[in-house]
Amino acid sequence: MVTLVDLRLKTEAHAFGLRFTCEHCAHFDPELARCGNGFPTAPHREIDLSVRRELEFCKGFELT
Repeated sequence: MVTLVDLRLKTEAHAFGLRFTCEHCAHFDPELARCGNGFPTAPHREIDLSVRRELEFCKGFELT
């Protein structure tokens, strides 16, 4: 799911400590730098909301 990165998202992500990257997902294998479910990781890694215009959420994301 693609979401626009606007001021509200930036504010809420900071205020509530929202996590949405592979690095915070239970399915991510940091040693192999890949998703255990086989999903591509490039769109979901090391996201900096201050420079992104869009954010792509992964449908398989599970917070660790």
